[in-house]
Amino acid sequence: MTHPFVTALLNWYALNGRDLPWRHTQDAYSIWLSEVILQQTRVSQGMDYWHRFVGRWPTVDALAGATEDEVLREWQGLGYYSRARNLLTAARQVVAMGAFPDTVDALRRLKGVGPYTAAAVASFAFGEDVAAVDGNVLRVLSRVFDIELPIDTTQGKRLVSTLAEDLLPTGRSADYNAALMDFGAMVCTPSPQCEGCPMSELCEAQAAQTVAHRPQKSMKKKPITRALTYIYMVSDDGDIALHRRSSGDIWHGLWEPVCIAQKTSTEEVREILGLGSHGVGNLTLLACDVKHQLTHRTLLATFYLLNDVGREALPEGYQWVDSTQRDAYGVPRLVEKLYALVDEVFNPDTGLHSNRTGHVRNKKNI
Repeated sequence: MTHPFVTALLNWYALNGRDLPWRHTQDAYSIWLSEVILQQTRVSQGMDYWHRFVGRWPTVDALAGATEDEVLREWQGLGYYSRARNLLTAARQVVAMGAFPDTVDALRRLKGVGPYTAAAVASFAFGEDVAAVDGNVLRVLSRVFDIELPIDTTQGKRLVSTLAEDLLPTGRSADYNAALMDFGAMVCTPSPQCEGCPMSELCEAQAAQTVAHRPQKSMKKKPITRALTYIYMVSDDGDIALHRRSSGDIWHGLWEPVCIAQKTSTEEVREILGLGSHGVGNLTLLACDVKHQLTHRTLLATFYLLNDVGREALPEGYQWVDSTQRDAYGVPRLVEKLYALVDEVFNPDTGLHSNRTGHVRNKKNI
C-alpha cells in the first residue's frame, strides 16, 4: 500500500513539478549530463550549461571526442572542476562499452558516478525502481519523519536511504524521485515554507515542533584560509604567461597566470620573479584580500599586473600565450576576477592607462 505521504507528494508534483528540459526525454546521456552539472549547482545556473553542452556535444560519442581543455572551458564558472574531468572520462567509458549502462550497478562503474547519480539516471532513463537520495531528499524525509540522526553521518544517510527505498511506489520511481527533489527545492527548503505546506498534517517534525532542528547535522570544521598572489605577466610583445595546474591541488587541469602560494608584497614579487636581472617591467598592485569561497577553504588573493617584461623573464613551468587567445584556456572563477580587473586598466597596445597607474582596490570593490 502506498504511504499517505507518497500519495500526497505525487499529487502535489502533478500540479507543481518543475518543467525541466531533461524531463522530456529518456535519453540517458541528456539525463546523466543534467545530473552531473546540477551537483553542487542551482538549476537556474545549471540550465544554461546543460543547453551549451547539449548544443555543442549532442551525443555521448561527440562529448567523448572532445579534449579536456574544451570541456573545462565550457565548464568554466561552475566550480568543482573534477566533475568536468570525470564527465569526459565517463563519456569515453560509455563509448568503449558500446552503449550507456542501464542499471544502478553498471552506472556506478562510470567515473564520477556515485549512488545518487546512478540511481537518478537508472530511474529517469531506464525506469529502474530505485530511490535517488540527494540533499533535498535527505532534508524532506528527515522532517516529514522527524529523524534525529545527523544526515551527514553514515548512519543517518543509511537510515534515510532505506526509508526512501521503502516508500518508493513500484513502477513510479521517476515521478517519485522528481517529486521529492522538487518538493525539497520549492517548499521544504533550508528555510521551509511550513505555512500552507501540503504536507503539514503528515509532517512529524511540524507536529513535534522540531522543524528548526531538522535535518540534524554534525559539527563541521571551519574552512581553512589560504593566501595566493596572482601576477598577470605581459611580455613586451603582448603575450601573457600561463600554466596548467597540476594534480593534487584545487583546480587540477585549469590554467592560471603566474601564481605564488602566499600573500606577497611588491618587493617580494620582484625578488621571486627575478625582475632585477630580466628587465623591471611595470609592476602594479591591482587588488588585495580578494575573497573567494570554496567548500572547505577560503581563499584570499592579491592581484598584480606586470607588463612590458622581457620574454626571458618567463618563470619555469609557464608558457607565453597569445593574449587574443586567452579565453580559449579554462580558468578558475578567481582568475576570471583578475582578468576583469586587468581588462579595466590595461590596454595591451598602450600599457596602463595613466590615470589608473598604481591604483589599489580592496575586497569591498571586487
